[in-house]
Amino acid sequence: MPPLRRPNKNKPNKAASIYDVAKAARVSVFTASAVVNKKSHVGKKLRERVEAAIAKLHYRPNLLARSLAQQRTHTIGVVVPDIANPFFPLVVRGAEDAAQKHGYNLLLCNSDDTLEKEERALELLLSKRVDGILLTKTAGDFTPSIRRMIAEVNTPFVLLMRTYPKLTKDAVITDDYKGAYEAVCQLARAGRRRIGLVGGSVKLSTGKARWKGFRDALEANGLPYESELQMEGDFRIESGYRGGHALLSRRPDGVYVANFLMTVGVLKAADEMGLRCPEDFGLVSFDDYPWLALFRPRLTTVELPKYQVGFEAAELLLEKIANPRTPGGVRKLMPELRVRDSCGFRLHLAKMHSEDSL
Repeated sequence: MPPLRRPNKNKPNKAASIYDVAKAARVSVFTASAVVNKKSHVGKKLRERVEAAIAKLHYRPNLLARSLAQQRTHTIGVVVPDIANPFFPLVVRGAEDAAQKHGYNLLLCNSDDTLEKEERALELLLSKRVDGILLTKTAGDFTPSIRRMIAEVNTPFVLLMRTYPKLTKDAVITDDYKGAYEAVCQLARAGRRRIGLVGGSVKLSTGKARWKGFRDALEANGLPYESELQMEGDFRIESGYRGGHALLSRRPDGVYVANFLMTVGVLKAADEMGLRCPEDFGLVSFDDYPWLALFRPRLTTVELPKYQVGFEAAELLLEKIANPRTPGGVRKLMPELRVRDSCGFRLHLAKMHSEDSL
């Protein structure tokens, strides 16, 4: 006679199902499922019974089964050009907070602002069957193969910071034209008369808008546009450093830099050349961060609502996922000029008072 087998106390219990929850709560499976899926029609008492059963049984929804039933993965993809740029972590955080509020998760990809790597990221996300994609588009058009893939899967896109109408007209951006315009006007108010630019690529919508704001502000303030005082970079430190050396060697008395990383490069170049800000040149930068209070001089900046860009873009994308007919279009968020020391406004006022006293 074979020996009796004792139950294995270490063997894990079978995971509770929605049927177990319904039985424990003494409700129908339909009601239990409605509570799990956060439907609003279930009364308070029934909801509390189901929630108590869920807690007691340590029930976890079968996300894979739910995704297959709904033909959704509850995942959205995000492609940004440079996650090392301190601008984008805040954008991604805003998108993640909005997504998780609706029960979605993010898959994050970094394109390094190259078309080839961007397309590989999109192929990966589309093959993972994400429900939608947030994209900061790099310069250049998609290849025919990626265009076909996007058309076949019919996945909704919302653009972050940069527009690309060939893909979609749905985008959440900042008013970069207004920000650049205000930056240059502030330099003009600080008495700067030869103002130069270290900008981003004009192949990008952001670079183009900031360049146009720069030009129009010069004209509005009666200041000359000198092409030799315009340097085109790529929003990275090294291009700011090269542009800074080239620009500052021509001795402008004001400099507008189109993002924070390039500003670091410009200030490094100025230090090597023995130039002081704001004594030798005034400076206004894009992007503001808490640590800039430690800079000397304290930087005058145009702050962009990074977190809000990501949050609103994810909200729009999720609306598109739920209802493809949801009105979209371009949502433009306003920048904020934050005046500090680097534009040299205080020096300008002191000089004016000194001249008035003569």
